[in-house]
Amino acid sequence: MRRIRSTDLAIFLTIAEHRSFRKAAVELGVTPSALSHSLRAIEERLDLRLVNRTTRGVGLTEAGERLFDRIRPAFLDIDDALEDLDKFRGQPYGKLRINTPRPAAKMVLLPIVSRFLQAYPAIEVEIVVDDALVDTVSAGFDAGIRFGESIAADMIAVAIGPRQRTAIVGSPEHFQRFPKPVTPHDLKDHPCIRYRFASGTYYRWEFERGGVELEIDVQGPLTLGDLDIMLDAAIDGSGLAFLFEDHALPALRDGRLIRVLEDWCPYYPGFFLYYPSRRQLPTALRAFVDFVKAGAARQR
Repeated sequence: MRRIRSTDLAIFLTIAEHRSFRKAAVELGVTPSALSHSLRAIEERLDLRLVNRTTRGVGLTEAGERLFDRIRPAFLDIDDALEDLDKFRGQPYGKLRINTPRPAAKMVLLPIVSRFLQAYPAIEVEIVVDDALVDTVSAGFDAGIRFGESIAADMIAVAIGPRQRTAIVGSPEHFQRFPKPVTPHDLKDHPCIRYRFASGTYYRWEFERGGVELEIDVQGPLTLGDLDIMLDAAIDGSGLAFLFEDHALPALRDGRLIRVLEDWCPYYPGFFLYYPSRRQLPTALRAFVDFVKAGAARQR
C-alpha cells in the first residue's frame, strides 16, 4: 500500500463530514471534480472504496465509516492543540459561525453579538438565520440557538437571554366581529393565522394552565412561515396570531393589537446556545460562551 499522507486523510474527513463533494469543495477551496479525483486517488492507494457516490448524495462504505470514526478524534485533538496556542496571542481571535431561528436572532442574539464584537474586535461572527432544525456539526457551524427541547442530548446548552412567553393577539377590528376566546378550545370559532415550519409541518398552538397542557391545531385561511409577517397580518385583521410576547409588545402597547388567553400562556425557559461537547473549545467559541454566561449572571 502506497503511503497515505495527513492531507489525504483531511480530504477524506472533510468529504465524510459534509456527505457532499460540493460542500467539502467549498470548504477546501477546490472544485468538486478535483476533490472527486483526489478521493479516487486515495482509494486507489488504499485499495479500498471509502465512499459510495449516488445520484442522491454521498455515503460512506463500511470501511469509510471505520476510517472516519478512527481518525476524526485524532484531527480534533490536533485542532485543540492549535487552539491551545491562542492563549499566547494576547486576546481571542478567529471566526464564529452560529445557526439560529429568526426570532432568536432578533430578540436575543444580535444584541449580545453587538456587545461581544466591541469587547473582542479580533473575532468575526457569521450568523445564519434558519428556522429549520439543522445539524450544526455536519453543516459546519460552531454553535446554534434553539429552545431546550429541540437540542440533542449530546450537546452542551447554555441559557441565552431571558425567559420567554407567548401571546395570542388580534386586532381591535377582529374582536368587533368575534367574541374574545375564554379557553383555547374557543379558538375553533376564530380564523387563526397558521404557522408552517420549513419542514412543511404546521405548528400546533401550545397552552398550559394549572398543570393542564393543551395543543390546539388551529384553522384559518392564512398560513405563513415568518413571524414578522404574521405580526403584520394580525394587525391588519387577518385573524388571531400566536407570537412571542416581546415581539408583539409594541403593538399591544399602542393598541394595534389586543391580547387574549393570557392566563393560558405561562413563562418558560427561553433560548439556549448549544455546541458540541469537546475537551477544548475553539478560542472564539470559548470567548462567546464565557461572554454569554457572564451576561446571564448579571441578569440574576
